Amino acid sequence: MNNPFSTFEQTGVIPVIAIDRVEDAIPLADALLEGGLPLAEITFRTAAAAEVIARIRQQRPEILVGAGTLLDAESVAIASQSGAAFGLAPGTDPRVLEAAQQQGMPFAPGIMTPSDLSLTLPFATKVAKFFPAGIIGGPSALQGISAPFSHLGIRFIPTGGIGEQTLADWLRLPMVLAVGGSWIARSEDIRAGNFRQITRNAQAARAIVAQVREASA
Repeated sequence: MNNPFSTFEQTGVIPVIAIDRVEDAIPLADALLEGGLPLAEITFRTAAAAEVIARIRQQRPEILVGAGTLLDAESVAIASQSGAAFGLAPGTDPRVLEAAQQQGMPFAPGIMTPSDLSLTLPFATKVAKFFPAGIIGGPSALQGISAPFSHLGIRFIPTGGIGEQTLADWLRLPMVLAVGGSWIARSEDIRAGNFRQITRNAQAARAIVAQVREASA
């Protein structure tokens, strides 16, 4: 399996999505593609998640689709069987990390403290989710927490409480691989069939990524 984290770095933003109905999977995928974000993290917060991943993987293979909120080994196995190209979790559980390794699934555990990050080291983790990023001190908190580990080359995906207004602040940090964005494809927009808004949100996020990278070039 190719490393999906390189795609994360290219796009700069990962749509984090809770989707209730399988029939919305392809309209959602098309909205993201039109908006220039060919990837999605489908969270295991709904009963539809695994089938949504499978449907997108089968019908829109140009989208890199993975699973989020993987809280136990069983969920990791189901996500892998559905075709998830990667997995993420809000916290660090060695049992989940072991399950991901057994499945050969590229995986980013969630961390909030140096102790959390230390727990990932035996698994040679090179990417971690920083969660909930927006309410525990913002970019400066990540800078401080990650500093003692900077020589290990770990990159981070800040997620939670981030929006268009603060996206650029996170993207300017060199240790940030990409930002997880739940504002791009909100559950209420998916349920309402408001896929044009999802496309607009994706386009706006991509524009911010481009502006930050142009300024730092």
